[in-house]
Amino acid sequence: MSTAAVTAARPGQVLADLLPASRVRDIALVLGGAALTGLAAQIAVPVPGTPVPVTGQTFAALLVGTTLGTRRGVSALAVYALAGLAGVPWFADGASGLSVSFGYILGMILASAAVGALARRGADRSMLRMAGAMLLGEAVIYAVGVPYLAYAADISASAAIAAGLTPFLIGDALKALLAMGLLPTAWKLVKR
Repeated sequence: MSTAAVTAARPGQVLADLLPASRVRDIALVLGGAALTGLAAQIAVPVPGTPVPVTGQTFAALLVGTTLGTRRGVSALAVYALAGLAGVPWFADGASGLSVSFGYILGMILASAAVGALARRGADRSMLRMAGAMLLGEAVIYAVGVPYLAYAADISASAAIAAGLTPFLIGDALKALLAMGLLPTAWKLVKR
C-alpha cells in the first residue's frame, strides 16, 4: 500500500479505513471479504468423528471483521452466507446450502461484528489485544455453532462439544497466533 494511497490513521479506524473513502471501495471490500472467506473455506481438512472440518474459513471471517470493521465485516459475512445458501459452492469443501455446520457460519457473522468493534477501539494494533479479540471471536463462533450442530445433527450438547469444539481448539490457537502477528505488523507498516 503506497503512502499516497492511504490517508493518515486516526483513532477509531480499522485498516480498511486507510483506503480513500468511496461507495465503490466499500462494495469492493465487502465482496472481497466474502470471496476471501469462501476461498479460505476450501482449505478444509476432515476431522475423524465429526461432520465439521478444520478450515481457513474462521480465520478469514475474523480477519475480515477486524480489517473491515463491524459494518463492512458483517456485510461481507452476510453476503458469504446468503450466496452459499443460494447455491454458490463456497462453504467448506465446495458445499452450499444448509448443513449441520451452518451455525458456525451464523456465528462468524456475529463474531465479525464483535472483532470489528474491538478493532475500532484499537485491539488490532497490539499483539496482546489482538489475541483477546481473536479469542472472543472464536468464542462467539462456537457459542452459535455448537448448539446449532447439536440441534441440526440431533445429538446431545456433550456430543456436540466433543464433535464441534474440542478437536478445533489447537487450530484456533494457531490462527489467533497468526492474527496476533499479522494485524499489528500491518499497522506498523502503515505507520499508524
